[in-house]
Formats: sequence, C-alpha cells, structure tokens
Amino acid sequence: MAVIGRFNTLTVLRLTGHGAILDGHTDDGEGGDILLPTRLLPPDIAVGASVEVFVHFDSEDRVIATTQTPLAQVGDVAWLKIVAENDAGIFLDWGLAKDLMLPWNEVPREQKIGLEPGRSVLVMVFQDSSGRIAASARLDDFLAREAEGFNEGDKVSLLIGDRTDLGVRAVVNNRYWGLVHNNELFGNARKGERRDGWVKTLRSDLRLNIALTPPGPDKIDSAAQGILDKLIRNDGFMAVTDKSPPEAIYKLFGVSKKVFKQAIGSLYKNRLITIEDAGLRIIPQK
Repeated sequence: MAVIGRFNTLTVLRLTGHGAILDGHTDDGEGGDILLPTRLLPPDIAVGASVEVFVHFDSEDRVIATTQTPLAQVGDVAWLKIVAENDAGIFLDWGLAKDLMLPWNEVPREQKIGLEPGRSVLVMVFQDSSGRIAASARLDDFLAREAEGFNEGDKVSLLIGDRTDLGVRAVVNNRYWGLVHNNELFGNARKGERRDGWVKTLRSDLRLNIALTPPGPDKIDSAAQGILDKLIRNDGFMAVTDKSPPEAIYKLFGVSKKVFKQAIGSLYKNRLITIEDAGLRIIPQK
C-alpha cells in the first residue's frame, strides 16, 4: 500500500488518456489504484515499469501521485514560505501545486503575530486525524525530548531554529532538539538553514549539544584540505594569517580561528605551505 505523504516506488498497471494508473495495493488487497497525471509522466513510461512518485491529495482530496519533489515529506521539519491565509489557517508553499495547510490551532499563540504572506515558518509536516497532510508549528509536540542512541562525534543532519540566550536551537535528524552553544557559532547560522552537525556531548538529561565542525583530527583534516583547496584556486597565495580576525577566517574557510591555526600548523609541518608575514603560500610539490 502506498504511503501518503512519502515517496513510493509503484508499478504502472495501465496507461490511459488521463495518465498512468499505478498499483497502490498491498498483497492483501488494501489500498487502490493511484493516478499519475499525463503532464507528469516520465518519457519512457511503460506498463509494468516501476516509477518513484510522491503520493498526496489533490485539490479535491483524491489520492494522487506526482513526480515533482516537495520541499518536505510527512515526518520532516521544514522552513516553508507563507503564500496566503484565511480564517482556517495559513497556506505554505511546499513545492507542489496544492499548498500545504497550517491550521491556526497548530500555531502557538506567541507565534501568531507577524505570520503573513512572504514570511517563512518552521513546521513539522504530519498527517492529521482525518489522514490529510498538514503542517504544525508546535514542534515540541512532535520532537522527542530525550535523544538516545547517539555517540559523541556522530554526524547528524540539522535544521537551524530559534536563537536563545545560550546559542541556537536546531532540529536534529527531524526527531530531536539540539543546542549549538554560542561558542560554537562562528559566522551566521540562519534560521531555516540545513547543514551538517556533529554530536559534541550527550548530556546526562539526554539532551544533545551540537557542534558545527567535525571533532578531533577529522576537524583539522577537513579544515586543512579546505585551506589547500582555497590556496590552489587563488594561485597559491592568500593574504590571511593566524593574526587575522576570527570573522575574516570564518568567512574564508568556515572554521574557527582555533581550528584554522591547528590546520595551518599541520600543513606547515607536512611541508605543504609556508607561513609568511603577508599570508599563506603553497609549496609546489615535485
């Protein structure tokens, strides 16, 4: 049976004037046929072929398939733009012809002020009690309060959330809240930005502290390679040193000044660069 609000690989049963009829049945006969409209058909479509589609509801609440890619699936947290609103709720652009509804009762009271077309909002995409796909800004109702199964140094997927006094909250793997502390924030971390992160610590209360750069040697190796790549693209020289401002270093290389100094030290010891008063110079390799 096709899963509503997710990508599915379905078999083409037959071709009609309206499009391809896909098999959305399970082995025990549940589910039904699903239409993939003609305008969305892949050029090599044929009966018996398998096609990857996103299954959702059309404007008349019929189950339908699309080869278009939405900005989020059911179970994803996403930063979506508001396109309209009415008494029932807010309509969000999620990349499909039918906008995604964010009902007013899924918006915390303190967030309702300022939600207007053109702005964006952080939401969880879910199926409501009737099975319809909807959005909720009540993320605390969906994200687990305690994170288990993580180890320090694990790479994770982040969606940057709101700033706090301690740093920036981020959604981790669409399932947990994590915190990027202020001392880990080098440069901008924009709300709604997707980026990689690493588990810095799993606290005793099972909350996650997150770093934006890889830990230990991996951090230095990654930074060193990035510096080398930049030097090569700049004809082997860059006017930056360990005395440059942290903001300038982050803008160029995306790392803290501490990591930068460790990385260029590693490059220097391996005779890959020279460190001059005016900047860094790559050593040509024989």
